[in-house]
Amino acid sequence: MGKTYNLKELLKPTSRYGLARVRRQNGAMNNSLALVLAPLVHLGLALACQAQTALPHEVRAVLQTAQVPETSFSALVLPAGGGMPRLAHLEAQPRSPASTMKLVTTLVALEELGPNFRWNTQLWMTSAQSSGTPRGGVLRGTLYLQGGGDPNLTWDSLRGMLRSLRAQGVRHIRGDLVLDRTYFKPARPDLGAPQFDETPAAYYNVIPDALLLNSNMLTLALDSDAQGSSVRVTPDLKGLRVVTEHTLNDTDCKQWDDDTLTVKLEPQSGGKMLLRLGGPYPKNCKSSVGLNVVDRNVYIEQFVRSFWSELGGTWQGKLQDGSTPAEAKLLVARPSDTLGNIVKLINKPSDNAMTRALFMTLGETRKTTPRLEKSSDNAVVVVNEWFDRKGIARSGLVLDNGSGLSRSERISAIEMAGLLQVGLQSNWYPEFAASMPIAGLDGTMRRRFKDSPLVGKIRVKTGTLRDTAAVAGYVRDMQGKDWVVVAFINDDNSKHGRPALDALIEWVARGDLVGK
Repeated sequence: MGKTYNLKELLKPTSRYGLARVRRQNGAMNNSLALVLAPLVHLGLALACQAQTALPHEVRAVLQTAQVPETSFSALVLPAGGGMPRLAHLEAQPRSPASTMKLVTTLVALEELGPNFRWNTQLWMTSAQSSGTPRGGVLRGTLYLQGGGDPNLTWDSLRGMLRSLRAQGVRHIRGDLVLDRTYFKPARPDLGAPQFDETPAAYYNVIPDALLLNSNMLTLALDSDAQGSSVRVTPDLKGLRVVTEHTLNDTDCKQWDDDTLTVKLEPQSGGKMLLRLGGPYPKNCKSSVGLNVVDRNVYIEQFVRSFWSELGGTWQGKLQDGSTPAEAKLLVARPSDTLGNIVKLINKPSDNAMTRALFMTLGETRKTTPRLEKSSDNAVVVVNEWFDRKGIARSGLVLDNGSGLSRSERISAIEMAGLLQVGLQSNWYPEFAASMPIAGLDGTMRRRFKDSPLVGKIRVKTGTLRDTAAVAGYVRDMQGKDWVVVAFINDDNSKHGRPALDALIEWVARGDLVGK
């Protein structure tokens, strides 16, 4: 079963489907031929070329078993670097991409900002002291912790800043600490945001701000025996006490679902907090879970108080929100990791909070005008303008937060494939490709194709929501030819239909497409 493609669609110079810069690879169109055909494109002449539209029988079989209609499945397979599609099934239909949308955010960010881009978190002060320097180890004035949007502001990052302050001779702080989150607009995107699902405390649901410390997560190390359970909490926050009230059972520890954990945070006198953990839990079990339950200001305040005390210091003052005044003096600056490394931390484990911070950073670094009020709205403009410059049609592209954790984000398979083809030609392709999960080795693909000859031959981003399963990336077949593969399932039974995505990848990897 075939489909007629217009040459303008497939060989458009900016589309990367057959552009003049395409690499010669296993019979793919070479530079000279692309240059010869380019004038025909602009004359609007068309050639009929055949792309298979019927899904491979092994893919259809999985969908049928999972009770997923073929109309809920979109797929596009085409040679990496240029050439005619070998499979095109509902490729123009806008679909929910789930976390494969992170490929859009990370590639655009690499191209717009460069892999050496860094964020800065800074500590400033204002003081009535004429010199603004500590006297006798005492710093009298107001400190400002200014967030720069670092997607990976860790405990160690803030510890390093406090150590630097201590090394300047400061031991006793007599003044308030102001948290400056104003780099992103609004400063607290999480406040008033609608709940995405029934587990708002889960790590994947964290909505970042410009000063998000360790994703505001408490790491709970749970441990049980036949008689009871205990918990160890990281970081050690002053004033936080955690008690376990689990109902122990004989369930296999490996089968425990952390969604069954109940959490209740109770304020106590003197600003202290009591965290109660409950729900069923297996006997003789060890596990770890992260929770976003503590107020962000309290989290930072108690962390600073605890660690500053460890450094032998004292702090008399309170914590508040605000902005850094122009006359403030810089005390400590802490650069982040490079964007080239951050995209790995985003795409391999599929980190939503980091992606959203990167997306808002795109908005704040936007160069065109007029600027919009929200960082995320400016980011949408940046991404749209990038698609336009690259000549990728975007009629099906709908952006929200850039992470795919959204009920509204959409993209078609042909638009995602266009982005992946542009990625191949990018100066930053090595960084982009290195960020993708590798089948059988790491990230969200570490358990897929683990014991097959395909280990290491597949670099794809995965995506999962309750009604979405997706893959997008690069597959090398058994003949050594590289393919761009994009597939989306949007259906209530997508969870059961996910093996169809693996079946499609296996079909491509066998190399049956060469010469067809």
